[in-house]
Amino acid sequence: MSDRPSSALARVFSEKRVFLRSEASTRVIHLRPATQLGLLGGTALLVGWAIISGALLAYEHIGGGDNRSAGAQSAYESRLTALAEERDARASEAKEAQLRFAVALDQVSKYQAELLATQQQKQELEAGLDAMQERLGSALAALPKASETSAPEHELALTVLNDKLRATAEARDEAAETARIAQAEAAAVKAEQEQLLTRNDELFTQIEDALAASVVPFQEMFDNIGLNTEELLAQVDQGYTGQGGPLNEATVSTSGNAAISRTEARADEIIVSLDTVNRYRIASSKLPLTMPVQSAFRFTSGFGARWGRMHKGIDLAGPIGTPVLATADGVVTFAGRQSGYGNFIKIEHALGTETRFAHLSKIRVKVGQKVSRGAQIGDMGNTGRSTGPHLHYEVRVNGEAVNPMSFIKAAQNVF
Repeated sequence: MSDRPSSALARVFSEKRVFLRSEASTRVIHLRPATQLGLLGGTALLVGWAIISGALLAYEHIGGGDNRSAGAQSAYESRLTALAEERDARASEAKEAQLRFAVALDQVSKYQAELLATQQQKQELEAGLDAMQERLGSALAALPKASETSAPEHELALTVLNDKLRATAEARDEAAETARIAQAEAAAVKAEQEQLLTRNDELFTQIEDALAASVVPFQEMFDNIGLNTEELLAQVDQGYTGQGGPLNEATVSTSGNAAISRTEARADEIIVSLDTVNRYRIASSKLPLTMPVQSAFRFTSGFGARWGRMHKGIDLAGPIGTPVLATADGVVTFAGRQSGYGNFIKIEHALGTETRFAHLSKIRVKVGQKVSRGAQIGDMGNTGRSTGPHLHYEVRVNGEAVNPMSFIKAAQNVF
């Protein structure tokens, strides 16, 4: 009886001989049926372990990517908000410094005008004094005999002139000191303004770098999807073009500074960059880039050939009643029962994209209703041609079915 398994094993795995030849000798290795069976079983176990490990790693990557991306996006938005608030504070300080600088310049101008007027008055007094001294000298030369009697009168005139000249000199010195103080204050204000401008430059550089870095993930995402980004942004511009408000008469300040103008120009450029990021964000909200199920689920079937036919979507299995969410902003074009799909919803999005949700237990939207990304549109179910509770999710571009995971994976670094 014990020979029967051995003989059956020998019929399946006949004994093999391996010859190892060298220049000096030849070795023969005998592979018995039991040895061959052991090698085959070990190989099968190794392949099975590799398949199971790969599936677990793929499931963890798909399920955990959204949480990491959401945390990174939240941290980035917080940093950008803090930088914007600091930028506004620095801009306000720069404007206040500019006003103080303008007031100081006006005061210096007044002091300089007073100083010039005082110097001109001094020159006129000195010229008059010289002329009077010449006349007095001529009168003294013409009346040598009467010099003794007229000397007190000449001395009195000279004393009066000297007093006026001394008062004029004191006024000039006081005006010069006032002008010097005003110039020192103006220099201090200018230094403070330059420091503010330097801090503003550093802040603007940080904001510009952050904006440049925030645009890259959006551009890479749209390139990976393969859609026309310019056409999508043009649709965004058409839908968001409103303007209004009262128009007041424009005022122009003539006491501005070139540095302030440069700062305002950089601020305008940052506003344009922020608008670009916002346009990308709005555009991304109009494309199906997120998972339709945020609760726990199993990925049970992918896009492609299945059972000899084309499976045009992905299957996500979970309990009946699991919330099913819209993956992009759009308009509901169908909400009802359809053969094979069971309870079925179709939503139309931008650039000819469309999403489909099948086998629902409950439909929560109506035809013509506008929905936003993340809004609950139905509940997972087991209606139609289905082997168990799950969601059949499709993405179509211009009527052609595409792999939904290509959209979801492209957006992992953005959402």
